[in-house]
Amino acid sequence: MNSLSAIRTAPAGSIASATLTVQTSGEGFFEITRELVRFLQAARARDGMLLLFLRHTSASLVIQENADPDVRADLVTALDRIAPADAGWVHEAEGPDDMPAHVKAMLDGVSLHVPVADGALCLGTWQGVYVAEHRRAPHRREVILQFVGSCGDE
Repeated sequence: MNSLSAIRTAPAGSIASATLTVQTSGEGFFEITRELVRFLQAARARDGMLLLFLRHTSASLVIQENADPDVRADLVTALDRIAPADAGWVHEAEGPDDMPAHVKAMLDGVSLHVPVADGALCLGTWQGVYVAEHRRAPHRREVILQFVGSCGDE
């Protein structure tokens, strides 16, 4: 049987913004959950929505399991099977992993929104937020963070 929790209301009077820079070491998943928590604490966030936007076309943002690192390894393998480097891509301006990286970013997406309640991300027990790097070389990635909602001083 389905059930709905008690409904909470709060004024949505604040917007807090910052840019998070993430240095990747090559293809893989780089957890940013702790940095998001610090951002919410610094903004004195209470109730609202955290919006994330990645300013790149060869990396992506994902919410995935943060308990077993084998999950992330298997996800890299799965994405490589979907968009292999040796598939005969026309676009190879930045190397053979460039076009597959664009395909993987298109599949995963470059934006997320996560509800915030009582200043905490409403993630599930085993969920973490990651920058998924789809290029083999290290990159510096920028994630725009915006909290929209009520803050502690309101």
